[in-house]
Amino acid sequence: MTARSALYVPGDAADKLAKALGKGADELIVDLEDAVPQAGKEAARATVASWLDALPAGGAGPRLWVRINPGEQGHQDLRAVVAPGLTGVCVAKAEDPADLEALDALLTDLEPERGITEPLRLIPLLESGEALFRARELARAPRVVRLQLGEADLAADLGVTPSPDGGELLWARSQVVAASAAARIDPPIAPVSTDFRNLEALRESTWTLRRLGFWGRACIHPAQIAVVHEVFTPTEEELAKAKDVLDRYGEALAAGSGVCLDAQGRLIDEAVVRSARRLLS
Repeated sequence: MTARSALYVPGDAADKLAKALGKGADELIVDLEDAVPQAGKEAARATVASWLDALPAGGAGPRLWVRINPGEQGHQDLRAVVAPGLTGVCVAKAEDPADLEALDALLTDLEPERGITEPLRLIPLLESGEALFRARELARAPRVVRLQLGEADLAADLGVTPSPDGGELLWARSQVVAASAAARIDPPIAPVSTDFRNLEALRESTWTLRRLGFWGRACIHPAQIAVVHEVFTPTEEELAKAKDVLDRYGEALAAGSGVCLDAQGRLIDEAVVRSARRLLS
């Protein structure tokens, strides 16, 4: 379920939903939580349900997620909008694996009613200290395919004031990457940058997040998509090097050895090979 970009779209903005499919993002996250005021939740659910119902069946385009509210309100969101065409659900302010199990049970009931044959996936958003300390449990909950950090809420919960490079959140970021690896799910998608005008800063911070082990990045504005794609699209040179690593390692195994050297004379072992396989995938 890896993607280079996931563009947030307000669930109460029919005009933005109508244009979102053509913005070039690999995924869309239709937001019923923070982007929608409390008084507008019901109307937003109806808007999203109508938009999903109007989508052509089996059409090509970005994968579609909906971000639901926490608690019982999230169950109301699902009952209103679950429909064919959705890839899954982003769960805002996830903290307790039991809540994800309850969502799993609800989806198990809704899917056959709505004609959904491919089980919907879950992405918990970790937005508090409690969520960080339970990241491994959340990563292992039913239907979870990856994790995502909500850094604005997390910083507020921790009392942290992040600098431009976000170094104050390094431990939190690495915790989520490690929890994902431990659970054998996809790498987490990187958190948003709220400064959508400074694209050079976006490029720099996105490279930092990629080096930390994130893959793909959530976006709040279409202008961010091209930069994020640039960082998370492997170059021809990177792909060629990865393929060469696999070829050399395969030849070494055939000759009875578990190690070999790459084109620069550096050691290749199974750990290097795993990274090459991930890049090629």
